[in-house]
Amino acid sequence: MQFEQYQRAVENLIYEWARAIDENRVEAIAELMRDDGRYTVISRFNADRGLPLAIIDAHSAAQLRDRILSMRQANVYEPHHYRHITSGVQIIGEQNGLLEVRSNFLVVRTLEIDGSMMLYASGQAQDLVDVSGEAPRFASRRLVFDSRAVETLMVIPI
Repeated sequence: MQFEQYQRAVENLIYEWARAIDENRVEAIAELMRDDGRYTVISRFNADRGLPLAIIDAHSAAQLRDRILSMRQANVYEPHHYRHITSGVQIIGEQNGLLEVRSNFLVVRTLEIDGSMMLYASGQAQDLVDVSGEAPRFASRRLVFDSRAVETLMVIPI
């Protein structure tokens, strides 16, 4: 019950992350992080074994912005978009003044060319959320996807 006052704000932060990506406002996700925030996407296989290799590992909001800029201007990939389903948002504790939050995610990818859809990723978000400012921000966002690999490549952050 000690974290109940933050539950709705934390849920909204997580939902806004997903909505920004789903609505092709990907640049907005960097604004949901602290400047020193870390964003990591790693397979459950590697995470469970303590292996460091991640598909995405941005060590700051600026590094995430650079990745998104590259996605928009330099990368060549088949146009597609995501739809997120998020569930089970729980504040499970506190670590150094940051809220430890867990939630589940499911991402469906739709190709723009033919409209085909596929389950792209599922897993758990392991977040540290800073609620000390005006609005909550991610101090760390670690998305652990359940499969060992992703289909083709991951250009758009999930």
